[in-house]
Amino acid sequence: MTKTTAPNAIQNVLDRAVTEGGVPGILIEVRDGERQWFGTAGVADTAAERPRLPQHRFRIGSTTKTFVATVLLRLAGEGLLGLDDTVHRWLPNVVRGNGNDGGAITVRQLLNHTSGLFNYTDDREALNRYETHSPAVLVDIAVAHPPTFAVGMDWGYSNTNYILAGMLIEAATGASLHDELRRHIIEPLGLTATSLPHGSDPAIEGPHSRHYTKLFDSSPDATIHDATELDVSMFGAAGGMISTLGDLHRFFAALLGGQLLRPAEQAEMFRIIPTKNWITHTGYGLGISSVTLPSGVALWGMGGALFGSWTYTYGTRDGRHILVTNVNADWAHGDWDDPIGVFTDLLRAEFD
Repeated sequence: MTKTTAPNAIQNVLDRAVTEGGVPGILIEVRDGERQWFGTAGVADTAAERPRLPQHRFRIGSTTKTFVATVLLRLAGEGLLGLDDTVHRWLPNVVRGNGNDGGAITVRQLLNHTSGLFNYTDDREALNRYETHSPAVLVDIAVAHPPTFAVGMDWGYSNTNYILAGMLIEAATGASLHDELRRHIIEPLGLTATSLPHGSDPAIEGPHSRHYTKLFDSSPDATIHDATELDVSMFGAAGGMISTLGDLHRFFAALLGGQLLRPAEQAEMFRIIPTKNWITHTGYGLGISSVTLPSGVALWGMGGALFGSWTYTYGTRDGRHILVTNVNADWAHGDWDDPIGVFTDLLRAEFD
C-alpha cells in the first residue's frame, strides 16, 4: 500500500481548521483500496509545538459504542443472548423506578437508542457528586429521572444505553468488558494501540497528542484546559476507549466489510432509523451511523467527542474507502460551529 501526502483540497481544510477554526492540531488518514495518504496541520502539544503523527493515540469518545455493539452482536451470533432479550433478563432490577422498566426494554433498543432512558451525562450536578463513577452509579443517575419518551416510540441519543450494554456483556459472559473487547476485536484484528482504560486510570499510554478543552464554552477567547490525563470512568462503555488512525481503519474496514459479524447480525447492525436532535443528515443502526452528503453519497461509521478530542470515521459500505480524522480539541470557530463542521467538509472533499 502506497502512502502519500494529503490532496490539496483536504490539506486546505486541515490548514483552515487551525488558522481559522483555532484547533491546536488535526490529523487525517484515508485508505481507498491500495491508495493511502496522511495529512496533518497544527501541533500535538502547544507548549513543545510537536507535530501530530500517524501513530499518535487519542480518546475516541462515542466511537467506543461501535466496538461495544459489535461485541454484543457477536455474542448474539454465538447464541449466548438475543437482541430481543430484555434488560431485566440479564440485569434484574437494575433499571426500575420513576417510570423506567428494564423488563420492557430490549437489547436492540439499547443499541439503537430507542429505549427512552434519560442520558445520564445531561445531569452534571449528579455526576459532580462523585470523584469516580462505576457503571451502576451512572445507571442510578439516569433512572433517577423519568424516561424521555415511551420505550420504542421515538429516538434519542443516550449514553445510558451503552453503559447498560457494557454491563450486559459482563453479565452474559462472566468476563470483563475489557476481556471481551480483546477476545472479539482487539486481538483478532491486531489493534495494538486500542484499549479501554481500567476504572479511573487517567493515562494515555504510548505516543499521543495533548488533549485541549474549553469546557463547553463556545466563545473564541474561552480559557483552554489540558484534559490529556482524564478519569474516563464517567464514560466507560459509552465513550472511554483510546485508539489510533490505523487501528480505527482496521476495525471499520473489517466491520463494514463483513469480517466481524455473521450476515444476520450484520443486517441487524445496519438497519438504519432516522435520528432526532443529533447530527444532521444521519441515521443510526446498532452502534453505527450513516451520514448522507449533499451530493447524496451515503457513508457509514461513527463519530466520537470527549473533552479535548473529537474523532470521525466514515467510509463506503464495503469498507474499502475509509476516512479517519481527529482534532485534539473540542471546539472550532470561523466557518464552523464545532469540529463536526470541519469533519463534514473533509468528507465532502474526499467523497463528493
